[in-house]
Amino acid sequence: MGSFDFQYQDHRIDRLLCPFSSLPDDDNHTDSMAVAQANKTANAPISLSNRAANAIRKIMQTKDLPEGYGLRVGVRGGGCSGMSYILGFDRERDEDQAYTVEGIPLYIDKRHGLYLMGTTVDYHDGLNARGFTFENPNATETCGCGSSFAA
Repeated sequence: MGSFDFQYQDHRIDRLLCPFSSLPDDDNHTDSMAVAQANKTANAPISLSNRAANAIRKIMQTKDLPEGYGLRVGVRGGGCSGMSYILGFDRERDEDQAYTVEGIPLYIDKRHGLYLMGTTVDYHDGLNARGFTFENPNATETCGCGSSFAA
């Protein structure tokens, strides 16, 4: 397990959003939105510990993130064991799967989901360790510091 600091990514991508006035105004729509929201949480490939969720919410409130930003979790090539984790704030992209976990908007590139399936993001705030950690059941090998893995 390694610890990570957040990265604030600003890709300056503007997207057109569907105006709320175009949504049906009935109870069935509201119910279907609640079911869709529950499914987005239930199907998320990662989970957040209570400590991680609280730390992320605190960062989101204190850093005054722009509208539409959420938590991006992913992987990239590199590191001692072959792949490193990505953790930061970003806008949703076309290639993303969007989820809501613990009330936090979560974006994961579709190609990264396989490597992150079942991963838990945790947060430690102690004297010996401080920061976000990843507990990934798919990792077949990790480096000594835990910031990279092989799957």
